Amino acid sequence: MFAEIIMNKPLIARILRFFILMVFLPADPLWRTPATGAEPVSFTVGHFQFERPEGWLWVNPSSPMRKAELTAPSSGEASRPEVTFFHFGPGQGGGAEANIGRWLAQFQEAASEISPAIETGVAGKTKVTFVKAKGTFLSGMPGGPSTPRPGYALYGAILENAKYGDVFVKMTGPAEAVASAGEAFERMIKTAAASHTVD
Repeated sequence: MFAEIIMNKPLIARILRFFILMVFLPADPLWRTPATGAEPVSFTVGHFQFERPEGWLWVNPSSPMRKAELTAPSSGEASRPEVTFFHFGPGQGGGAEANIGRWLAQFQEAASEISPAIETGVAGKTKVTFVKAKGTFLSGMPGGPSTPRPGYALYGAILENAKYGDVFVKMTGPAEAVASAGEAFERMIKTAAASHTVD
């Protein structure tokens, strides 16, 4: 049997090709979409240009609804906070109040128990609303099954633009990691809002 294999040159060639592929095959196959620190550093959502903070990773959006997706740093074994960007077009997606209600409803506890904080201001000529809450976050797609994530926090921002459509940005993850990334998140939002001039 072994002698027959030795004499079968085409078979030996196929075996050699197999082992060569196994040695040089990348650790992350092409069909996976892992987080990566590669480009873009700057990206546009709606009518706003965002700068990816240092140490934040670009992720291939996991849904067509997501116009961009990042992950913020975390310490230890904690999950990296997920940062998602949405834009539905002029007059679409509901206003600030409706989206704030939807975000707070993603927590298992009542609104009064998740320490909600809502702050509205102006950066440049853009109205921006920031939303914070923490509790047991129900992770999952709207209308689908959800997974309770206790000890999670949400930091959201709404950049209003009546002509081109509002942009909605939401960061969720372990409360400590979200708090640590909060300053960079706020700076990213305010920089994008201030750099935009209303047409």
